[in-house]
Amino acid sequence: MIFVLAAVAVVVLVRWVAGRTGLPAAALLPLIGIAYAVLPGPNLGLDPEIILTFIIPPLLYSAALDSSLMAIRRNLRIVVSLSVLLVLMTALVIGVGFHWFVAGATLAAGIAVGAAIAPPDPVAALGVGRKVGLPPRLLTIIQGEGLLNDATALTILSVAVAAAVGDGFSWGSAVSQFVMAAAGGVLVGVAVAWLVRLLRKLRDDPLTANAISLATPFGAYLLAEEIHVSGVLAVVVAGLIIGHHAPGGSGASRLQTTAVWRLVEFLLEGFVFLLIGQQLPRVVSGLQQYAISTIVAAVAISVGVVLLLRPLWLLLTQSLPRSLHTRLIRDDNDTEREPTRGLAGREVVALSWAGTRGVISLAAIFALPLTTDSGAPFPDRDLLLFCTFVVVLVTLVGQGLTFAPLVRMLGLRANVSDQARLRNEARSASVAAALERLDELAEAGDEDELRAIEATRAQLVARQARYQGRIDLLRDADATELPVSPRYEAALRVRRAAIDAQREEVLRWRDAGQLPDEGLRVLQRELDHEEGLLPAR
Repeated sequence: MIFVLAAVAVVVLVRWVAGRTGLPAAALLPLIGIAYAVLPGPNLGLDPEIILTFIIPPLLYSAALDSSLMAIRRNLRIVVSLSVLLVLMTALVIGVGFHWFVAGATLAAGIAVGAAIAPPDPVAALGVGRKVGLPPRLLTIIQGEGLLNDATALTILSVAVAAAVGDGFSWGSAVSQFVMAAAGGVLVGVAVAWLVRLLRKLRDDPLTANAISLATPFGAYLLAEEIHVSGVLAVVVAGLIIGHHAPGGSGASRLQTTAVWRLVEFLLEGFVFLLIGQQLPRVVSGLQQYAISTIVAAVAISVGVVLLLRPLWLLLTQSLPRSLHTRLIRDDNDTEREPTRGLAGREVVALSWAGTRGVISLAAIFALPLTTDSGAPFPDRDLLLFCTFVVVLVTLVGQGLTFAPLVRMLGLRANVSDQARLRNEARSASVAAALERLDELAEAGDEDELRAIEATRAQLVARQARYQGRIDLLRDADATELPVSPRYEAALRVRRAAIDAQREEVLRWRDAGQLPDEGLRVLQRELDHEEGLLPAR
């Protein structure tokens, strides 16, 4: 319990430091874990079964809920290229490299470590990218890759481990096992999402909605694993579908569920990044049996392939014929092929440096069995552990700390004015729809309803005028900066001041004994929701 409380304190402190310095917490936490690991005292070991069953599913599910299914579909070719083909190529190249250049290493063992270190963990890159204003398309690609590549890697790993502990590697068996695991994972994810949608009536209650939401990733993962298909892919597919349909649910349930998942994600991510650093003694302890040249060769192949193959792959895929950079567009009458914009040189560089590895790589490699079917030790297990740890450390700390300066140097910035204009246009359209609905209600309304309609109409008309003024201001604004409107800013200051005064007054009522605490909490919740509608300071 003391260790958990200390870990939470460190995670909170590091988040505060990261907010003040701009450094990514995902890169700072492993360094703190390493510093603690070298001190005398107990360390917390990484149990791969716990990580893969209780940590990875909720993290992937939370990320999937926060993703855009439609944006991923628009960039599906490059997402699949990075999350499936590049992961497969990375595992194979590292496997061949180990087989050729690392003394005594087998192809299956090399592919196993290649599969473990192939999938990037996008947490650090996404955190930095959002902070420095990376364009939405690049954020979507990074996020989509991170959602799908874990399933590819873990499936390849299971095939490689089966070959290493059994009679050898069979390409036919490997391909069929991969296809079955992936297809089965997708089907399980769709089935779980369909089942959760059947429970949408129950999800109108916020507490019930939270309980169902928290149980969903574990249910999807365990069901898929029970029938020997990809549990990770099942979780991701379920999260993407449920997140896509979430806007149609209860507003109160959606607000509370979002807050719960943000807390879960914050604590779990912080804990696992601390845990990564603490594995150093355990990883280093088994290296005495290897020659220095063997260790250097294995690490050089692992780190070199991870850092070099990604930019080469991106350059290769972007140089393919233009006809391959298309997607199918279906409407009621016809099916067309729409060309999609390729990646510019600066975007390729940014994506090349966004390949930070994380806890799933360590969990995967620690899950390697200790012995083969014949009772012999798993080939080069300790060396594979060390190579994975070095790759995670190099990418997570090295790339994580330098990603923000690289993005700034490249000048990659989202068009924030265009995004804000689009949001305000959508707001204006929603108000127009509300005014049309009021006109319909007014046709059959009684006197009391007509008074309410007119009062509501006045509020909506004022709001629409405010949105239209913001749209006009944004139309001619600089792409990288939001324009400041003195009138708009003054209105926000006045509204915040009014809310603060209301809070102070209801607190005085409670302190004077005129308002019970239950009533105070109701009024505070109303004011909190009103304040939540205002833009961030």
